[in-house]
Amino acid sequence: MSIRIYLILAFVVLLSACANTTRSGAVGVNRSQFMMASSEEVNRISAVSYNEQNQKAKEKNILVTSGPTYERLKFIANRLIPQTEAFRDDTKQWDWRLTLIDAPILNATCAPGGKITFYTGIIEQLNLNDDEIAAIMGHEIAHALREHGRERVSQATAQNVLVNIAMAVAGPYGSAVSAANQVAQYAIILPNSRENESEADAIGLELAARAGYNPIGAISVWQKMLKATKGKSSPEFLSTHPSGETRIEQLTSLMPAVEPLYKAAPKPPPMKKL
Repeated sequence: MSIRIYLILAFVVLLSACANTTRSGAVGVNRSQFMMASSEEVNRISAVSYNEQNQKAKEKNILVTSGPTYERLKFIANRLIPQTEAFRDDTKQWDWRLTLIDAPILNATCAPGGKITFYTGIIEQLNLNDDEIAAIMGHEIAHALREHGRERVSQATAQNVLVNIAMAVAGPYGSAVSAANQVAQYAIILPNSRENESEADAIGLELAARAGYNPIGAISVWQKMLKATKGKSSPEFLSTHPSGETRIEQLTSLMPAVEPLYKAAPKPPPMKKL
């Protein structure tokens, strides 16, 4: 079979894997995504990694499973999680978890399938209020909703598949490798990390607003982050994110879309700061 037929078949397979993981919501996130990897497999592997993270934290005696900070996060999570149904229907069946690790790290994550992790450092060093915690948590949950982790795995898998096909049928000069790389570059939608982060900002903003948290918290938390990291190396939480100034501009532009949701939402009772 000629290299052209192989590449055409690969092209058809890759295009058939394009989908949109979420509804657009009020913020209008509707980019078509490339999803070649299995959602079940990605979630399974992520759960293993999440459990290992927690086990290591437990061994170091820094895994927090009770107390005011944990309960505060749990309360906010319990308000945010039901709002995910505005973007997709299957989150009711997700095995949602919450982990708090006592470490001076400016970071928070949400692994595929709804595994939320916060570090005490980001709460304490930025003196976060509930609106700001909701903004960060909503952002991380949005990554899971959009399955950005699965998307990255799919992109890497697709590139490897195309290269392997080209290598198998190409002569010793490997001329088809270049063709395969071009197919991977132009035929597959490869969003950069900034695009993923912008999507998570937008959806996270809407999740927080629907849960009754003031969306202005998404702006103030980044103002705090910029102030805290001025003149310092970027913390892990900022390593793949757009600049603070850029995201503040983007978040501000989305306020008119989410403010009506915030105004209509039942408001949570204020919780005491630690």
